[in-house]
Amino acid sequence: PSQVVERQSRPEIEFQTTKAVLLAPITIARTENERCFIERSINSVRVSIKVRQSDDIEKMLCRKFARFFMQRADNFIILRRKAIEGYDISFLITNTHLEELVKEKVIEFIISFMKDLDKQIKDLKIAMNTRLRAAVGVYMSQFGARS
Repeated sequence: PSQVVERQSRPEIEFQTTKAVLLAPITIARTENERCFIERSINSVRVSIKVRQSDDIEKMLCRKFARFFMQRADNFIILRRKAIEGYDISFLITNTHLEELVKEKVIEFIISFMKDLDKQIKDLKIAMNTRLRAAVGVYMSQFGARS
C-alpha cells in the first residue's frame, strides 16, 4: 500500500517516493560483467540481471535477445519493458504477483530464465560462427576454382 496516496497500491520500488519502505539493495556478482541486482521494498522486488558478454557478438546477441523478450513483456507477467541502466533484463515482482502465483515457481522461473538466456546466447553464437565459416568457405572456393 502506498503511504502517499490513500487506497492505492503501487510498486514502491518503481516510484521510490517513501524512503522508509525501501530496503537496502543487494548485488550478487561473479564478475563485473555478470551480476544480479536485487532492489527490495515493502510491497515489491525488482531483480535486474547483467548477462556475461565476452565479445561484440555476444553483446549484440544479448541485446537482440533482451529486446525480443521486453517487446513481449505482456506475456511474461513479471518482466519489465525496460531494464535498469547498466543491466540487460529486469523483473518486477509485486505483492499481488505473489498472491496470485506460487512463490517457489516465480523464483524457479527467474533462475531457469537466467540459465537459459546464457545457454541460448552461447548456442546462437556457435550457430552464427558455423554459418559464417560455411559462407566464407563457399566464398573462398570461388577464388580457388579460378586459379
